[in-house]
Amino acid sequence: MNIEGKMIWAVACGENYSGRDFTKVCTDWDVILIGSGKNGPYFENKALYGKSSKFKRDGYKEFAEDIKDGHIIVLHHGMSKILGVGMVVGDYNWSKLFEDIDGWDLQHYRRVRWLPLKGVDPGSKSIALGRGRVHKIHSVEVIEWLKSLSVTDTDMKRELRELPKTEPKPVTCDEIGKYLCEKGISSTQVETLFKEFDKLIKLADWYDKNGQPSEHETVAYLVIPILRALGWTHEQMAVEWKHVDLALFDQPTRKDENLAVVVEVKKKGHACLSAQSQAEHYAQSKDHCKRLIVTDGLRYGTFLRERGENNTWIWKLYAYFNLRQLTDKYSIYECGGAKEALHIMAKDFLYE
Repeated sequence: MNIEGKMIWAVACGENYSGRDFTKVCTDWDVILIGSGKNGPYFENKALYGKSSKFKRDGYKEFAEDIKDGHIIVLHHGMSKILGVGMVVGDYNWSKLFEDIDGWDLQHYRRVRWLPLKGVDPGSKSIALGRGRVHKIHSVEVIEWLKSLSVTDTDMKRELRELPKTEPKPVTCDEIGKYLCEKGISSTQVETLFKEFDKLIKLADWYDKNGQPSEHETVAYLVIPILRALGWTHEQMAVEWKHVDLALFDQPTRKDENLAVVVEVKKKGHACLSAQSQAEHYAQSKDHCKRLIVTDGLRYGTFLRERGENNTWIWKLYAYFNLRQLTDKYSIYECGGAKEALHIMAKDFLYE
């Protein structure tokens, strides 16, 4: 790979503490991302971003101003695991498309043409990259490794994937309620559900000020109330059942053949979408179980099982929602939003 005269930057794509990893979003959509972007576009709100502590190494200036078209990006998780190498295309951007990436608001983005790492498995290369979300790389080891990569002219000129044209839009409780009633969920259940929403948001706010709940508290105080409102009885719910955080049964008898939904629960504020593999590990062998839910008590990802290639089961993310930010869809995840997710979570969900 020819890197002569090109600046090389390391950009992080997650953190170990919370389990968040947005590598796939970056590589699928040809972008790099950082947050928080809640203050709006960087150049229009530079004073607000300038107040960020330099000790946090937030990297706003570097990301928006110092990285240039044609610079090299090394995408990494943690301080050493390389997951992608690419070239920056164009200037800094900000978009609501990335306002909720597994709970992170990452609206600052740059387009990157990711290059195929021929003969190198993503994550298998480990080089000390240093601290900070965005920083220059001067390491001789990294530079020599980049030079050794085999990259063709076709790789360097491929078209970037086009970003979705529509951003997520807020959806009201009235719209959600109408949708759920049309799907056969009773008006009483819908009314109870929205009362629980108010209680749970207040409880989550309390946790933010007084210390986050344990995983067990998350199950008991945040997750079960929503599932109860959606029609599941206590007899149909089993906590920590056969290594499953929360198992839902379509019959009161708790047997494998009655297992309807596997729920994987993470601590509040931790990654939930990346917990899919943990949930599907147990459900994979249970033909009757066709739904997965992953959650941190405020955010819910809902997966349905369908037939893939060679007649094997695959799990597809069908809908995602955030209690604090109810939206109609998630274009970046190519899935539905609050209405569809709550329908899938309901006891009386019917496959269409």
